[in-house]
Amino acid sequence: MAFLRASWNILENYEFIAGTMGDAVPRAWRSWPEDVRIPVARPRLPAASDVMPYLERIDASRWYSNGGPLVCELEARIAQRFGVSSSRVALVANATTGLTLALEALEVPRGTLCMMPAWTFAASAHAALAAGLIPWFVDVDERTWSLTPALARNFLREAPGTVGAIMPVAPFGYPVDAEGWDELDAAEECAVVVDGAAAFDSARACSRAVVVSLHATKVLSAGEGGFVVCRDADTAVGIKARANFGFSGSREACINATNAKLSEYAAAVALASLDGWERRRAGFRRVAQEYAAALHGIPGVALQPGYGDEWVSATTNVSLPNGCIDPLEDALSAGGFGHRRWWGDGLTAHRAFSNCPRTRTAVTERLSATVLGVPCWEDLPNDAIVRIGETVREVCGR
Repeated sequence: MAFLRASWNILENYEFIAGTMGDAVPRAWRSWPEDVRIPVARPRLPAASDVMPYLERIDASRWYSNGGPLVCELEARIAQRFGVSSSRVALVANATTGLTLALEALEVPRGTLCMMPAWTFAASAHAALAAGLIPWFVDVDERTWSLTPALARNFLREAPGTVGAIMPVAPFGYPVDAEGWDELDAAEECAVVVDGAAAFDSARACSRAVVVSLHATKVLSAGEGGFVVCRDADTAVGIKARANFGFSGSREACINATNAKLSEYAAAVALASLDGWERRRAGFRRVAQEYAAALHGIPGVALQPGYGDEWVSATTNVSLPNGCIDPLEDALSAGGFGHRRWWGDGLTAHRAFSNCPRTRTAVTERLSATVLGVPCWEDLPNDAIVRIGETVREVCGR
């Protein structure tokens, strides 16, 4: 009995980190059992105690949706971060809908092409289709994994039709060239809407609209939600009207619209997330820097430029030498570590988009065969990162 009591006391002193299959890993362990699964992602929203003051404000106001006080406060705090007035920020139910509403608010002609990188998540293409546009998949830059303004200008010369919009993507949070896109937007007869879903930390107000996700898997979260930062207030007004049945200052539906408002409850979670942003960012920065140390010196292995130094993300993606990704996946699985090819083979491989036009996508194909997502969460223990680094070194250093 004394032994059991002592064992229980020891267990109580450990901070346990649950895996996706219900396993648990003591934070203090220095060697990890191979049958313990470390998930590739383990989102962490604000604690109930941090959200409670905002929930009490909801109880007091009895205002639950339709642009309540917490939504207005969230808009103001986001606007302050981006250096714009709150009239240029629109909150939405999710970032995918935010992209669609931004394209519609900018009155991009239906049936025209929406240029976008083939190396992105499916939401980018779905948003364009929902706005009545035709996704046109183009290749990305080898170093940044992104569609750059220079590439876009070249692609415009060979467009298979009228290009109504361009949707650059911030891959896994990598910052886009704000000034470059502003210049292209001003020079071309097409709207630039930035898909910065994962880029809360790096996004800047640029082009006509920048859309950021507040999904549970992002560095700043409302559980589900998103926001759009617009160059002008009229665009933000148009997005808000389209997210609220076409109402704008009256009960008359003036335009075709939907219901894509952010609730007061989601705003409460987002505000609590903002309150803890510096601590949360520090956690993700630690993870990025630990990975940089663990992977240092492995030939052909690299993280995204600036990751952990200039910007943070809720995902860690490793660029690998040719031929390493399959054996590394096997080795990570055998060691109990989650992993994911977040964007698979790119959008050209999705059946839903098989009829969409495309350029040659040689870089996208190389990325799909060499980029692997490894475990990344705010409180991921350093021990796990060291073990993952050892696994990568063993497989890729041969």
